[in-house]
Amino acid sequence: MLTGLQIAVIGGDARQIEIIRKLNELDAKLFLIGFEQLDHSFTGAVKEKLSEINLKEIDAIILPVAGTNLTGEVDTIFSNEKVVLTEEILKKTPSHCTIYSGISNAYLDEIIQKSNRKLELLFERDDVAIYNSIPTIEGVLMMVIQHTDFTIHGSKTVVLGFGRNGMTISRVFHSLGAKVRVGARRKEHIARIEEMGLESFHLKDLEQIVKDADIVINTIPHLIVTASVISKMPHHTLIIDIASKPGGTDFRYAEKRGIKAILTPSLPGIVAPKTAGQILANVLAELMKEDLMKRKEST
Repeated sequence: MLTGLQIAVIGGDARQIEIIRKLNELDAKLFLIGFEQLDHSFTGAVKEKLSEINLKEIDAIILPVAGTNLTGEVDTIFSNEKVVLTEEILKKTPSHCTIYSGISNAYLDEIIQKSNRKLELLFERDDVAIYNSIPTIEGVLMMVIQHTDFTIHGSKTVVLGFGRNGMTISRVFHSLGAKVRVGARRKEHIARIEEMGLESFHLKDLEQIVKDADIVINTIPHLIVTASVISKMPHHTLIIDIASKPGGTDFRYAEKRGIKAILTPSLPGIVAPKTAGQILANVLAELMKEDLMKRKEST
């Protein structure tokens, strides 16, 4: 149980509903920031403005998967009001206050460091990333089916990156009969790709590989599908980019060439928010239980 724990849930999408539900069941006291338009109500959870809560009593802050943008704004679909997280806000919280986010950026890293607070990045955890790859691949399949006029079976599919998502995507597309080629840089990834019975290539050879690609799926969060790469693709190629914003594709040039390129970050929150939210909720609950136990042992 999380009885006595006071938590601020700031912004987010439908995944946050499952997090709120789980933590509420565990008897945490919740302050919901940026949820004015949320129809559902939870007994014991209070909708508040960030300026109205007593930050000195907040034990944890839960941000959306994307954290903040580069000016500190927190995205939410349940409010029209702008919510901004600042260094000054964090400094008003107790020294033990932990901030939970899916990912981080330069802004969030900076205010965390300056306020000397602890930051937990959920998407850097293997368990979260692996579980999350399941709704991710379902979303990728949905996008491919919606935006092509050919079957996945027999398609020449190029997957860029062999992390947790890249591995799942490669395996599933291979099982559906696609001719999968997987690009990576690390030798151990190349070896694992070959061991799985897939065709591997080094990312430096990407321009040659895409010359006959039907589908290109990028998981790498920096520019990899450049204008030069896109210029080598057939006009019918579909690019699905699941990397975090701004993705790893030159979308301007893809549009200029008439190649459909779709940026789809946070696919789990779009195609399966309930499942994706439950994954995050379960991990958050365990982390908070551990943190609460440590604090009790130290007092």
